[in-house]
Amino acid sequence: MRREKLRSWKAYCNLTTSSNPWNKVYKLAAGKSRTNTQLTTLRKPDGSQTQDLTETLQLMLEHFTPEDKEEEDNDYHKLARSRAREPVDTAYDKGFTVEETRRVITSMDNKKAPGIDGITGEVFKSVFEILPEYITALYNSCLDSGIFPKRWKTAKMIPIVKPGKESSDKPSKFRPISLLNIGGKVLEKLLINRINYHIYAHPVMSGNQYGFMPQKSTIDTAMAVKEFVESALVAGDIVVLISLDVAGAFNAAFWPSILNGLKDYSCPRNLHNLSKIILVTDQLLSRPTI
Repeated sequence: MRREKLRSWKAYCNLTTSSNPWNKVYKLAAGKSRTNTQLTTLRKPDGSQTQDLTETLQLMLEHFTPEDKEEEDNDYHKLARSRAREPVDTAYDKGFTVEETRRVITSMDNKKAPGIDGITGEVFKSVFEILPEYITALYNSCLDSGIFPKRWKTAKMIPIVKPGKESSDKPSKFRPISLLNIGGKVLEKLLINRINYHIYAHPVMSGNQYGFMPQKSTIDTAMAVKEFVESALVAGDIVVLISLDVAGAFNAAFWPSILNGLKDYSCPRNLHNLSKIILVTDQLLSRPTI
């Protein structure tokens, strides 16, 4: 048995070649090897357990993509939802340029896993270099008509167990990784860049906003807190820090308030309309492939 173990280990180590040193042996030694996610029975909100794989997947989808139920709105939500449905009368923004589209496409990571269509970043970049005007016209058509193709909204969801949560029976033990088609990711980034340009061109953002801000990071946040605490201690004051972690902040964001925020900042009409299509229309994910 010892001889066979040694022989098997030598054979495994010989998988590494001079042309590819980053294979399974390297990942094992570096602690970067992955284990496949195993779906287990989960606990439902009523305390009962899921009975089969279909029920487990349905519970996960309901947790990751909560339904927007208007019947549960309070007065604030009703007012915000009513206002969000009102049309905007701001001016239209200009269309995307070929160079603008090229910058976004070339910034895409070739190593990212593709969506359901199987088109990788490398392939999409090659297609764009052959048909740059056609691809740009395609995105301008989406911007002008306020249409975000449904197939670009369909994702392949892969659940990854969070570290230390392996023994939990709650759906929150999983971190959902959604693989989207690169065509939709490019359109989203084009739209976000335009909205960011519009917002940053006007003094509407607080200087204390660090998340999702260009040229700012968590280091800047930590340094700001450090300077505040140090100055307070020097002055002999008492400092109290409160840290809040909002559960499900992104998958439960209230879309009418987001649209109303864009409206308050006089967001160009075509950018607002395309954002509305992305946020409001049915975005339920297709049945996940595990």
